[in-house]
Parts: sequence; C-alpha cells; structure tokens
Amino acid sequence: MLGVEETIAGTEAAQIPKQRGESLLETAVRYAEERHWDVFPGTWLEAVDGVQHCSCGDRACAAPGAHPAREDWATQATGSATVARRMWQKQPAASILLPTGRTFDAISVPETAGFLALARMERMELTLGPVTLTPARRMEFFVLPGASVKVPDLVRKIGWSPASLDLVVLGEGGYVAAPPTRFGSRGAVQWACRPTAANRWLPDAEELISPLAYACGRDR
Repeated sequence: MLGVEETIAGTEAAQIPKQRGESLLETAVRYAEERHWDVFPGTWLEAVDGVQHCSCGDRACAAPGAHPAREDWATQATGSATVARRMWQKQPAASILLPTGRTFDAISVPETAGFLALARMERMELTLGPVTLTPARRMEFFVLPGASVKVPDLVRKIGWSPASLDLVVLGEGGYVAAPPTRFGSRGAVQWACRPTAANRWLPDAEELISPLAYACGRDR
C-alpha cells in the first residue's frame, strides 16, 4: 500500500480526475463517466469589489461556493456524462457536488484524526476508497452505501459511544463537495487518496471503522 505522502500526491494516471488544468465541466463529466458517480452543480463564487462571495447572496455563507444552489438538488443529480456536460455548460463556475447514499456513503472525521487513521490503515494493509481533504479541515472516506445505518452499532461494538466521537456519516440525503471545488478564500477540496482503477471497489464501513474510531478517540 502507498505511504500517506505518496497517496496524497498520487502518481497513477489511469482513472484519476485531474485537479489542475481541467475545467469544472470536464472534471464533473469525468466523475460521471469514469466513476459512475452522480453529480450535480452547486453554487459558485462571484467577485464583488475584488472579494469573492457565494452566488447564494449570503455574505455570511458557511460554505461559499460549495453547497446546493436549489432545494431540489437530489432530483437534479445525474450519473449521465451528457446531462452533466449540459448542466455545467449553463454555469461553468458551479461547484461539483456528489450526493451520498447512492453509489457511496462518506465517513467524515477531523483532519488530524484522518491522517492518524490513514497511517494506521497503512500498517493494517487495508484497501481504501477515495478520500477527500476539505478546507474545513475534515477528511471524508468513501465507503459502500449503507454506512449511515450500521456505523453507530459498529462504533458501540468496539467500545466507543457514537456521541463521544467527532465521526459523522453522510448517507442518503447528504452530499460531499468534490475536488477541485473551492470554499471561498479558504481553499479547494483535494484528494487525500485519489480515485484510481485500484480503488474502484469501495470498502465496507466495517473494514475502516476501527482505525477511524480509534483516531477520533485520540483526537478528542
């Protein structure tokens, strides 16, 4: 398994959505086409007097340029590359959002716990799915759908109280922002573990929950 630094840098060219040198439109299309992920366009950033603000108009927006632009976003999400291209052609600056609870769920933990868990997973020789690193200083581990239902019991079985850990599962009705979506001036979402041909098959939450819970417990 790759070391943490190698994982973050990423060296495999096949099936990897680029983070630089490619438009949001082409990246969104690649997610739908190569990974078969549903995608939908979110808000975007607009410059006002030299300052970037969220297109939603809220100057105090908590996730500027990185949240749904409409209430019916769940019905708008598509796995069709053709439809994705059409949507981003209408608004090329729109963020790329991925609904959870469909082809994957996401386990979100603090960044410090995430890096600790990655190191532990490497020693355990676990196979990871894609993992994002967000400007909110959180890491999101992609796992098979259904994690939102089973994780609380899994956490209890290994001796932790779910309420005591900063471990959140994003399932049906949720979404994650995909690279290279930007959160205002805070920076862009990045891949801590890139999508590759090798991790097309996602792990089950049960395979990752022990190192994640342990790392969150250490991070309290």
